[in-house]
Amino acid sequence: MTNKACNPFDVTGPVVLISGGASGIGKAIAEAFIRGGAKVLVGSRTMDKVDHAVKELSQLVEPKDGESPAAGVALDVTKDASVDRAVKKAIDTFGRLDVLVNSAGVMLRKPTFDIKPEDFNNIHETHVTGTLRLCQAAGRIMREQHKGCIINIASISSFVDLVEVAAYAAAKNAILGLTRSLANEWAKFGIRANAIAPGFVPTDINRKMIENTDRGRRILEHTPMARFGSAEEIAGGAVYLASPAGSFVNGHTLVIDGGYLASGIGDSFAPWARPEGA
Repeated sequence: MTNKACNPFDVTGPVVLISGGASGIGKAIAEAFIRGGAKVLVGSRTMDKVDHAVKELSQLVEPKDGESPAAGVALDVTKDASVDRAVKKAIDTFGRLDVLVNSAGVMLRKPTFDIKPEDFNNIHETHVTGTLRLCQAAGRIMREQHKGCIINIASISSFVDLVEVAAYAAAKNAILGLTRSLANEWAKFGIRANAIAPGFVPTDINRKMIENTDRGRRILEHTPMARFGSAEEIAGGAVYLASPAGSFVNGHTLVIDGGYLASGIGDSFAPWARPEGA
């Protein structure tokens, strides 16, 4: 039961660990949490990117008691030791771990006939097994606290087919099953698990595929809002799921896609396809 006198969207105080938090959607989520009052540990494989992100994040708000709200850690979700070090750093730096956001990701565009088993496995090692590693490591801390929130980043391709990204789509489908399993099994430990499925948001891993391409034009023609989303528009969903307002949300996948899944078959939504004056 939440305190009705409090702001239901307040995230002041929680400690958040974000994989893939140095760029794209992960970094936007880090920004949103810090602006909301949380403390954030940003993880990524490239420490230069982590250091740059932490510097920017630390300037978003005035530090309290001289303590920066942001810290960084080298994090490779495909390595057990790296994951364990990241979780340990969250505890050593901030004293606890309340929220985990699994945002690390890689993309592979290749005709499915040409995908090698190692290609497929490499994608799954990051998106699925890597997510499981972090959930287990963070979940052990959350179980001791009897409180925690896990947010896994799925994708619009968890629901619809996108040509020549079969390995990525299969991995993002697996995220939905993993999220539901965690929600079902770990609720008794005070841990909620949910997912966010972003629509088409240009980031480093997909920008060349959707910006100024035929694929991108067709996406816009089937998006009722007739534009791509932004990382910042995804970030609000993560804050909601971690806030008191989302305290009874468990096992859910929040789709943030500008209406893409709802569009069905109909007229094009793109500006260039509208009759003049419409």
